[in-house]
Amino acid sequence: MIALVDCNNFYASCERVFRPKLHGVPVAVLSNNDGCVIARSQEVKDLGIAMGTPMHHLPREAFERGLVLCSSNYELYGDMSARVMATLREFTPRVEPYSIDESWLDFAGFDRTALPAHCQEMHRIVYKWTGIPVSVGVAPTRTLAKLANRHAKRHGATRGVFVIEDAGSPDTLALLERTPVGEVWGIGGRVTPRLYEMGIRTALDLARANPTWIRRRFSVVVERTARELAGTRCIDMNDEHDSKKLIMTSRSFGQMTAERRDVEEAVRAHASRGAEKLRRQQSLACSLRVTLKTNKHMPHLPQDHDSITVALPCPTDDTFEIVRTAQEGLRRLWKDRGIRYQKCGVQLMDLIDVTGQQLDVFQPPQPAADRERTDRLMSVLDQLNGQYGRGTVTVGVQRQAAAWQLRSNHRSNRWSTRWEELPTVRLQ
Repeated sequence: MIALVDCNNFYASCERVFRPKLHGVPVAVLSNNDGCVIARSQEVKDLGIAMGTPMHHLPREAFERGLVLCSSNYELYGDMSARVMATLREFTPRVEPYSIDESWLDFAGFDRTALPAHCQEMHRIVYKWTGIPVSVGVAPTRTLAKLANRHAKRHGATRGVFVIEDAGSPDTLALLERTPVGEVWGIGGRVTPRLYEMGIRTALDLARANPTWIRRRFSVVVERTARELAGTRCIDMNDEHDSKKLIMTSRSFGQMTAERRDVEEAVRAHASRGAEKLRRQQSLACSLRVTLKTNKHMPHLPQDHDSITVALPCPTDDTFEIVRTAQEGLRRLWKDRGIRYQKCGVQLMDLIDVTGQQLDVFQPPQPAADRERTDRLMSVLDQLNGQYGRGTVTVGVQRQAAAWQLRSNHRSNRWSTRWEELPTVRLQ
């Protein structure tokens, strides 16, 4: 059996953990630079506010009904996600993060008869320990677990947990029949109309279709979806420690800028953040790419969308070496023509495992003492930033009021990662 655990209205729920007054209040979380709505509490959905609504298009009536806006607070969301994942590992050793608010759990070897009670206890403990409400769907396959999770989230009678024990049971078949095929995980908007033309309108229709016939007319992905709906497991659990092939750190500026100093600070910050991610997944980068972009929605301004790839001297996770190389890439990209940039990014590429580094026969290896000193320095850097908050120790100056810093006029405190933003208690 495999489970999908999904945090309900995750960003809004994170905002509510340390601000109890927001419970029952419509809460909308805004995108970078407070642009548009990217997350909604159920109360906001009930007001009819759609995802992606620009902030300046929000109706006045919504504010009259108590709408609260929150700027994106990814540091808080990331920490709360890690707390939820750590809690889930108390209930099964195999947890595979799927996104910041979703995880797959493998319950192979668990007593099926005890699994519903086990998941109800997990549901209760996650909320007790983290304050984040979750929905749990359990089934023999991932696709059925997605459907079970959807049912658990929509029906209060499930108390947040729904288990599909048998893909062929009458209850399961009834659930498949009530589910439009377009709402099945793995079925995209382009495939749905074609399925409709062939008479496949529900998840049950797809489960009963001939998989070989489905593959000939669509793809192996749709075939696997059909087989999984019928109860055949086609997608196994992945090793969560698999390294990524690249790491991209990029963000729009709070306001467009033509100042080289602003862009240099942003490149340093992105390169430092990428190096931190490298060390976390125990990888080394062999090269990096620096990108610069203007605002394509302002065609009356000079446009520039350029990038450059630079090889690192050797595979490394050293923040200083990565920042130095990124700055060299920016120097070669920069155009002194008063161009106002909207975004920059640093992409770390050609990643290899830290234990699998292949030495260059024409270059002497780095002395062990130098490597050990670098590792100790990076470890201390990560420890300080982890303990006292990201940005406590940086490479070069990072001005808080610089043009490249995000606009976050509605950001709540980073309650769980910053000493200076801890909640305070006043005794009366």
